[in-house]
Amino acid sequence: MKIIHLDSFTTTMDGLELTALEVFNDFTAYKNTSAEKVVKRAMDADILITNKVELTKDVIDQLPNLKYICVAATGYNVVDVNYAAEKGIPVSNVSGYSTDGVVQSVFAHLLNVLINIPFYDEEVMDGRWQKSGSFSFYDHSIRELAGKTIGIYGFGTIGQKVGQVASAFGMKVIATSRNPERDAQDWATIVDFETLCRESDFITLHASMNESNAGIIDKYSLANMKPTAILVNTGRGGLIIEKDLAEALDNDVINYACLDVLSSEPPEDNNPLLNAKNCIITPHIAWASIESRERLLDGVAENIKMFISGKDVLNRVN
Repeated sequence: MKIIHLDSFTTTMDGLELTALEVFNDFTAYKNTSAEKVVKRAMDADILITNKVELTKDVIDQLPNLKYICVAATGYNVVDVNYAAEKGIPVSNVSGYSTDGVVQSVFAHLLNVLINIPFYDEEVMDGRWQKSGSFSFYDHSIRELAGKTIGIYGFGTIGQKVGQVASAFGMKVIATSRNPERDAQDWATIVDFETLCRESDFITLHASMNESNAGIIDKYSLANMKPTAILVNTGRGGLIIEKDLAEALDNDVINYACLDVLSSEPPEDNNPLLNAKNCIITPHIAWASIESRERLLDGVAENIKMFISGKDVLNRVN
């Protein structure tokens, strides 16, 4: 079967190789594919792999050989999965591959704010420690995770792993859940969203986004948070109304925001958060550890192997 990867650059931009996929005899990978080139490149494909390239109804209709679509991600909104199902084309994703990387990023952001290692490194390089005459030099306060309350918005696989690590740090864990009985944990307390905002020292977002929670972090929920609160978002940029967050940071409504996702990626130059006070932004990298991407590629390969073998389709989403 002819296998085409339409945008491999998203998983290989630092040089990671596509070893897991190159075992297939008729495999071709393109770094990126513009909308205008999708049909031309995918015309003869039996199997398509996509990360962010959209496979719409119109595109699918122009691909007569297409038998299977594998999304190199957990989210699959780039594919018209319902229409693919009507055409008898299964669509699979890969889930769970980035959990450890995302959890690590959450605590990297929190520890960066609480300890401020880059600042102190720069101070040493500038000679301030040497000139202080003291064995220890700290003119910016350092804080601990232990004893603080972390609020987890969305208590699925990633949210629960964040909670486990937080508990190991000696933190109190509270969380929101759409299924409190299923998600009950001895080390966590399930609360409503208002309580989460009001009681948390740190709030981290891990819910999928839908019509009911788009923009849930707005001026009202921000006003309900502690002025010392730190907000972390490694989930979906659309969970936050960015103008409201920028104003909250600039007016000391909350203390800090650590963001790995934005509503538009890459951001527009006029995004208010780019110039907001106490706002750290990373370019959507929480998922992108080498180990996470290796697991992702292995997952894509396993999906394809199972499909080619004629066995049950793994991770089917339609």
